[in-house]
This record gives sequence, C-alpha cells and structure tokens, in this order.
Amino acid sequence: MQIQVGFELVYDCPKPTPMVVTLSIHSSRAADIIQCDPLMLDPAVPVSSYIDLYGNRCSRLVAPVGRIRITSNALVADSSKADPVLPWLEQVSVEDLPEEVLLYLLGSRYCETDLLSETAWNLFDSAPTGWQRVQTICDFVHQHIQFGYGLSSPTKSAHQVFLDRQGVCRDFTHLAITLCRCMNIPARYCTGYLSDIENPPPHSPMDFSAWFEAYLEDGWYIFDPRNNTPRVGRILIGRGRDAADVALTTSFGSSSLVGFRVWTDEHAMN
Repeated sequence: MQIQVGFELVYDCPKPTPMVVTLSIHSSRAADIIQCDPLMLDPAVPVSSYIDLYGNRCSRLVAPVGRIRITSNALVADSSKADPVLPWLEQVSVEDLPEEVLLYLLGSRYCETDLLSETAWNLFDSAPTGWQRVQTICDFVHQHIQFGYGLSSPTKSAHQVFLDRQGVCRDFTHLAITLCRCMNIPARYCTGYLSDIENPPPHSPMDFSAWFEAYLEDGWYIFDPRNNTPRVGRILIGRGRDAADVALTTSFGSSSLVGFRVWTDEHAMN
C-alpha cells in the first residue's frame, strides 16, 4: 500500500519570529518514503535541519513579518497491516529495564505521575499484567473521556483531563501514558498521520493524531486510547516524553495559526 500524506500550515507573525518545526516523517520510517517533498516555505526563507534527542527530524527557520505558508507532501509505503495485538506480552520489572527506557517511567510536563499514582494503583492493581494491563488502561481512558475539538487547551495536563473527563487525542494519550508510568510500564508519546483507511464514513476532517508506545517484554508497542482499535496507515512524525517534546511548531515569539490542513489518503497504484 502507498499513502499520500502532507500538510499546509499558515502562520501570521507581527515581527520576525524564530521557529522550530517538527513536521517531517520520523527517521525510523525513512526507508518507506517513496517520494518526499522537502519543507516548502512561502515566502522562501533559509531552513536548517537536525535530529533531536528522540530521533525526530526538526527544522529551524525565522518566519518573516506577515504570513508564512509551510507545506510538505510525501508518498509513503506502508505494510497495510493494522496495529498488532499481542496480549501474551509481559511487562519487564523495573530493575531489568534497559537504562534508555527508564526516562519513560518518570513524570513530565503533561504527565503528572505524582498526582495520579494512587489513583492508578487503585484502578489497575488487580488487572492482569503486561499487554493486558496496558489495554485495560486504554479501555478505561477511552470510556472515561469525552472527545471533542473544543474540549481541550494547549496547557491541559493528564491530571486535568482525568478530573474534567474531556479532551482531544493528545489528552487521551497523556492520561494513558501517565497511568502506565504509575504502574511501572514505560510509555512514550507519539504524533503523526493516521489515515481513515478501512474505516467506514463519515470521516471527520483530517488532523495530526496522537497515540503512545508502551515498552513490553522485548520492545515498544503501539496503543491508541482515543480510537482504541487497531488501525491501518499510521505514519510516525515524532516521539518524546509527552507533547512538549514533539510540538509540531514552536515559536520563539508571537505567532497565530491562521490556516491548517492535513491529508492522509491511500494512493492508487498503477
């Protein structure tokens, strides 16, 4: 299967504004990119790129006064397989975890393990361990939160989501990550493209999506508390401790997002 993905973002800046943009397909999917346009800017300004601590491909630029249009378009090969479901996988005891994953047991900007630890143990201590415990957490989050685009804010944390029981996909993800970490299961935040392939209409307007990966037995595995069902056509852009590490754009100055469009479509092969 081939999937056409891309975006168009338009920002309005009252003065020259430095930006870091994390919108490129993750380096772990580089071998799957069949055709990729570089980041296109209108008006054109110099761009430099780097790989951050989490393996994310980031770009630096200075947006000029007025409007800047940022676009990209790529054709990506995908296995067409849905997210795997492996309920026999067990979690790894903390003392046996690889050192590089210990970071994902700790609290972070949007994932306050200290505020939700007692709640997590009360809710999930009796649940089966490993994959089944992570899925139990996802089931709880999926049922606990009302989804809606007007029901969140850029500063909303996992604890706030738990209390007010509403939000968007990043809020579902932050809460599930926090509950997993409280139960000694490493979990990391992911953002990227998620298609509607094999999902019946009606479809909502396309957006970037958030999910997470939990470390079980021999590696990292995908979980999606927002949709809570295996999906096809998931293409990673960024990973980190939470959304603060993978903000799509970070502006070092005032800027307003005035245009936003994302597409993820199955490409007809000749």
